Amino acid sequence: MSTFGQATRKRLEQLRKQGQNVPKIMEEVMEGATIAAVERATELTPPNGSTISGTGTRSGDMAQAWELDSITKPVMTGGSVRTTLANNLQYASYVNDGHRMDQHFVPGLIINGNMLEKVDPKLGGITVGTNTPYVKGKYMKQAAIGRYKNVVRWELDKRVKENFK
Repeated sequence: MSTFGQATRKRLEQLRKQGQNVPKIMEEVMEGATIAAVERATELTPPNGSTISGTGTRSGDMAQAWELDSITKPVMTGGSVRTTLANNLQYASYVNDGHRMDQHFVPGLIINGNMLEKVDPKLGGITVGTNTPYVKGKYMKQAAIGRYKNVVRWELDKRVKENFK
């Protein structure tokens, strides 16, 4: 089976032989694929229906950062076209890839029913990391890259078939 790069080059060469404007096609396909990748990453980024809630827990900033930090409009440099899927929040890689959880005390954070609540640190706090030594990653970036590749394959195949009609 061919790699993504080999299959993409093959489709672009077929379009070139058909007399198509390949740079324009690359630009259009990459923009659409990057937008689809950003949408997929945003869908999978917490909070997305999870049960943890409370003061200062999950704001949705990380999901918004995919749209703010990614560059979906293709940038042409020489013979290449570039778009960027990015999330520049400091903790994004920990949520994506997972992280170790050492047991430690958090002053000023308490559990009130099923809600986390910030209070004056003088009132106490909670110890976290007692039940969970490792937090699994959500792998939003990898799923988004998969969506990007699928959209590129599908769009290039569609354009090659359209030109054979």
